[in-house]
Amino acid sequence: MPPSSAWPYPRIIAHRGGGTLAPENTLAGMRMAKQLGFSGVEFDVMLAGDATPILMHDETLERTTSGHGAIAETAYQDMLTLDAGSWFSGAHAGEPVPSFENAGRLCIELGLWANVEIKPARGHEAQTGTAAALLARELWRGAPVQPLLSSFQPASLVAARDAAPEFARGALTTRIPPDWELWMRKLDCVSLHCDYRMLLPQQARAVRDAGYWLFCYTVDDPAIARVLFDWGVDAIATDRLDLIAPDFE
Repeated sequence: MPPSSAWPYPRIIAHRGGGTLAPENTLAGMRMAKQLGFSGVEFDVMLAGDATPILMHDETLERTTSGHGAIAETAYQDMLTLDAGSWFSGAHAGEPVPSFENAGRLCIELGLWANVEIKPARGHEAQTGTAAALLARELWRGAPVQPLLSSFQPASLVAARDAAPEFARGALTTRIPPDWELWMRKLDCVSLHCDYRMLLPQQARAVRDAGYWLFCYTVDDPAIARVLFDWGVDAIATDRLDLIAPDFE
């Protein structure tokens, strides 16, 4: 069932942790978001080759680490010596690839709400959804504010729901499909997350009128953010933490 209440989470979310101000999907990024006054972060969770949930967007190591090869074929133990910060700047040299466990604990320590995007490597959709949801349950047990789990992959959302049905879930899509409401009911999601460039104002109204929350990514222009909020969008993710402040109106 769609939620009956207003969006209870931060409206401005730091994309992949620290946006353009820190290496993505790292603890340094989360600390940067907190330092700038943000109270919500988004990050990606994928399984390493030994099934350890880690923070990673790509299915391979090359773009954001000093390593090489497929994430799904590399044990987390072998990632511990990799540098996940030098690609961004020398100031972040030696930044490690974080486990989801360490990231979750840091969020709780810093008081950061988390939009956990389940980002499975191909063929690991259900396994990643289950692992992320079960670890989230353990990490946030008793916490006053629980994370929201989201994914582009229906199989990941179904697996997360079956493993830990208490968590709110968001369905990610590039553009909103014509049968979006049926899709949301089947996946039992409470929020719809879409590319703002593909959103029409009448779609935003329809989603909100149906009682679902609406989240847009990745919005880096304050003028566009203002238009989206005027349309009824509940929250946005941004890379430009320097342009769109956490208290943006």
